[in-house]
Amino acid sequence: MDNELELEKYKQDGLDMDHAETQEVLEDVAFYRTLFSNVCMIGEADNWVLIDTGVAHYSKRIIAAAEKRFGSKPPKAIILTHGHFDHVGSAKDLANHWDIPIYTHDEEIPYVTKKKEYPPTDPTVGGGMNSLLSTFFPKESDNLKDLVHPLPDNNEIPYLKDWKYLHTPGHTPGHISLFRESDRTLIAGDAIATEKVESTIAVFLPIQKVHGPPAYFTPDWVRAEESVKKLAALEPEIALAGHGLPMEGDNLREQLNHLAKNFKEDAIPKHKRN
Repeated sequence: MDNELELEKYKQDGLDMDHAETQEVLEDVAFYRTLFSNVCMIGEADNWVLIDTGVAHYSKRIIAAAEKRFGSKPPKAIILTHGHFDHVGSAKDLANHWDIPIYTHDEEIPYVTKKKEYPPTDPTVGGGMNSLLSTFFPKESDNLKDLVHPLPDNNEIPYLKDWKYLHTPGHTPGHISLFRESDRTLIAGDAIATEKVESTIAVFLPIQKVHGPPAYFTPDWVRAEESVKKLAALEPEIALAGHGLPMEGDNLREQLNHLAKNFKEDAIPKHKRN
């Protein structure tokens, strides 16, 4: 379908797509900030992949943003950093629309195919409205059983030859981050955040600062700390997290190293349910 006709169809459905614009981080890296989380587009028009898919019912906005950036060229695949509702919500709709596969870590597949459930959220942590509201967040998403595949064991990412994935568990068992060594670009998922996710105000008025993973959704703080230290050791030049604006340079590295060294004090809630 012609791009203009497609966008007009979306507007007739009651969705104004004018705001659906990506923000470019690098020539081949851009992101689109959805209601709760970022989706990332890596690559050029003839060969690109989508990282994460936002919440449910965001597929039309993501398609519109992608078409503004790449024209009619669909992505080769969807890569999920993990399976929480704000990262996998539109995955099924997008995969079916584009007729493409979904990939995630082998340890995450049981959670996106309804064989396992994540632990319940902990609304007692974080000191913000989002933490209190987390008990009402969706507990389930679409079953991706016939669409999802495990990432290869060699840490390679399909269609992205210059990128590798790192297993960065803690926030979820199969959480991954993506890294390109040539320019030290990091796609961190929810292993870290660059805004205080627990706070509703911070989500709408973001201030760039490196934080630990969203507290209300993180059950394994030991592994989460190990993952942050792994990311800090990469000494990234640019980082895009699942929540917040991109950060770069010395400021990024200094804050990430500080978090890695002071994780217990700065990231782990003093009073947590689990």
